[in-house]
Amino acid sequence: MIFEFTLANVIAIFGSFIGALWALLKVIGAQGERRINERFDDMTKVMAEVAATQHSNAAATLELEREFRKHQADMAREYLRRDDFVRHVGIIETRIDNFALRMERALDNLGGKP
Repeated sequence: MIFEFTLANVIAIFGSFIGALWALLKVIGAQGERRINERFDDMTKVMAEVAATQHSNAAATLELEREFRKHQADMAREYLRRDDFVRHVGIIETRIDNFALRMERALDNLGGKP
């Protein structure tokens, strides 16, 4: 059997070959586009999770900062109270010592010592 390659047959075979290549490229392109869309969807989900985590971290950071500032205020107040307490105890001790000295002098004067 002898095949005759006429111009019409060559053009038909070439056209079929080009059409098959075109269809193959379209399928490969569609698969690539589908894969890229899947990656973007995955990235969008991950970015949403990161944003949610970031939001919760920001809220936790604000709460921590608020607690820290409250602790600083309490600490300053307690320090002042402690300082005031030490000062007042010192004043009371000084008064007791002065009273003891006066009592000793008074007892000495009663005993006849000049």
